Amino acid sequence: MSTRSLNKVQLIGNLTRDPELKYTPSGTGVCTFGLATNREWTDSSGQKQEGVEFHRIVAWGKLGEICSQLMTKGRKVYVEGRLQTRAWKSQDGADRQVTEVVIDEMILLDAPKGDRSEGGYETHYTSDEAVSPIADVTPVEEIFNPDTEDKDSKKQKKVDSKEDSDEIPF
Repeated sequence: MSTRSLNKVQLIGNLTRDPELKYTPSGTGVCTFGLATNREWTDSSGQKQEGVEFHRIVAWGKLGEICSQLMTKGRKVYVEGRLQTRAWKSQDGADRQVTEVVIDEMILLDAPKGDRSEGGYETHYTSDEAVSPIADVTPVEEIFNPDTEDKDSKKQKKVDSKEDSDEIPF
């Protein structure tokens, strides 16, 4: 008898930094960015408290490229995906671990800076062309090793908006 399980994350928050787009050696786009979520509560003494959680977000393939093109620090966004934990050995031999939210859906919840249009603003993107990160585990760990600071040795490429303008779904 098989048991079902669920690994699903839904977050609404603000980007803590501009997205960073990189490519695996096989050419798959991988975008990472930080997302902050905050909450308020009243403690036992009746005082209002505030807290912030910071999340590391990863988007693969076309969704990652779209995220890198449209998102900027401070924008409000909804993301949906799953938790994934990776482990590796750092250059100094220490065991390291990171938990990320690998997204397959993203909705921009605010207008881009400088847009003065009235009313709501919502743009929805999904990873219809989902790429499985399992095939690229080793190269991705090399790309996303936070202990590695030599950015010149990493494959990094900016998406040219002219070349991909036919593929943007709006």
